[in-house]
Amino acid sequence: MELFYNLLPPLAFSTALMLVLWAEQCLSEDASVVDAAWSLCIGLATVYYCFVVDAPLIRKIVIGGLAVIWSFRLTYYLLADRVIGKSEDGRYRALREHWGERANFFHFFFFQAQSLLAIFLSATFLILLDNPTPHITFGEWVAVVLWFIALSGEILADSQLAKFRGNPINKGQTCNVGLWKFSRHPNYFFEWLLWVAYAIAGVSGGANYGFLAVIPAIVMYVFVTRISGIPYTELQAIKSRGDSYKRYQSRTNAFFPWFPKEAS
Repeated sequence: MELFYNLLPPLAFSTALMLVLWAEQCLSEDASVVDAAWSLCIGLATVYYCFVVDAPLIRKIVIGGLAVIWSFRLTYYLLADRVIGKSEDGRYRALREHWGERANFFHFFFFQAQSLLAIFLSATFLILLDNPTPHITFGEWVAVVLWFIALSGEILADSQLAKFRGNPINKGQTCNVGLWKFSRHPNYFFEWLLWVAYAIAGVSGGANYGFLAVIPAIVMYVFVTRISGIPYTELQAIKSRGDSYKRYQSRTNAFFPWFPKEAS
């Protein structure tokens, strides 16, 4: 269990970063940056693990590299899409309105909870790196292939949504083209699939605590589908698009991609 003491320095950093960002949002009344900070903390923690864990170089390059690429790509996307030059994300605006005068108080705990979640999830990569096997196993290569499929799907979903929103004729409409025709949240689905890939690598790769890599995949599924992802996103979508989004809900799967239902 001594391995997990390596989580403490990244936790201290992420806690401090979230404290600074919380103070900034008290002034700006915009909490959107928390999502980008969350993904950045995971990537930076993984870089730290690559330096402190005694693992074969090939494992650090492949396993650590995948995590860092995912983290920095998502951080950049979130900053560009939801933070820089944008108004506060609808989810956080709704929370601010719900909490009223105590919004900053509750946001403090929300930001710190995101810090804890980031380091909890980053433990996946600490576990995958703590593997004495001098080569990448077959199971890990399967996970790498799945990772590329998942990341490609997430990037495609993001680009399709951005293109749809960028067309003035679609203002106020619901994106139902490309991957969005088969799932109301393909970006969330492929994001979760990335964590499934990490779980496969943990279970099949020979890591000392590899079985624990399954837990973050389960946690991500619960958070995305039941807590902070789809529920708040859909409430905001109904609020802004009303019947248009309800019709979309009635014929399109929420999470797992599948063929749309026939309109009734």
